[in-house]
Amino acid sequence: MTNNDVLKKLRVALMLRDDDIVEILKLVDFKISTSELGAFFRKEDHPKYMECGDQILRNFLNGLVIYLRGSKDNPTTPAEALAKKGKSTLPKKKIYANNKPKPIYKDKVREKNKNQDLSTVKYKNKKK
Repeated sequence: MTNNDVLKKLRVALMLRDDDIVEILKLVDFKISTSELGAFFRKEDHPKYMECGDQILRNFLNGLVIYLRGSKDNPTTPAEALAKKGKSTLPKKKIYANNKPKPIYKDKVREKNKNQDLSTVKYKNKKK
């Protein structure tokens, strides 16, 4: 597995955008632009593709530790760090406008189906 693959998988797993990765790299005093970062996420046959070096991956992983755990002086939990960015791993609940209750259409359909009598069903294989 190449460094680019590792970086791509971490990006997807942690739901990071390019701006977030740039911020993470800034935590360890490593400056990179979003356009340079975009070159790592291109296909290998693309003319602007660049291989992610060991130094960039190492700095990203060190910055990720600080991003998720905090510094020694100010420790945090990963859940707190992700919640700050609004990236909770829990699914969001649907919010209806004007605090309307959820539609009950499905409940009516279920009740209708429960009351059906199945004794009149005829089978094709001539069984009752």
